[in-house]
Amino acid sequence: MITLELMNSSEFQEYLNSAVKSYAESNVQSGNWSEQESVSKAAEQYAQLLPDDEKTANNKLFTIRSDGKEVGMIWLALKPNNKGVIYDIKIREDYRGRGFGKQAMEEIEKVGREFGIRSIELHVFAHNPIARNLYEKLGYKETSIVMAKEI
Repeated sequence: MITLELMNSSEFQEYLNSAVKSYAESNVQSGNWSEQESVSKAAEQYAQLLPDDEKTANNKLFTIRSDGKEVGMIWLALKPNNKGVIYDIKIREDYRGRGFGKQAMEEIEKVGREFGIRSIELHVFAHNPIARNLYEKLGYKETSIVMAKEI
């Protein structure tokens, strides 16, 4: 069983440092950005989305805990028209494969309902089949697909 607890500022800073790096790497791997520009672009996007860090209005950043231990994080943004966006979910590497991601996704739906959210969307990189499989099992459907070809 897991719990979701709002992040404190030190947890947020730790998350932000790793998230910028990870997001930069994923965009390089996907061919969206060059390696040279990736970290600055990722940092810029996080600064735009979270100008007041973990206290940014309409954004809920949670630490995922199991038996009091931090096992990951999940970020839900509240959007107009009763919509939500999961901008990020991460399970620490040493806790993966134990169902914490699935539990966190189910819990964030409960949180979303409490805020009046009727639908949740998320983005997943094509090179992440484990995440795609989890989201499909939880009932998420593809709403658009971007395709690219190297020439």
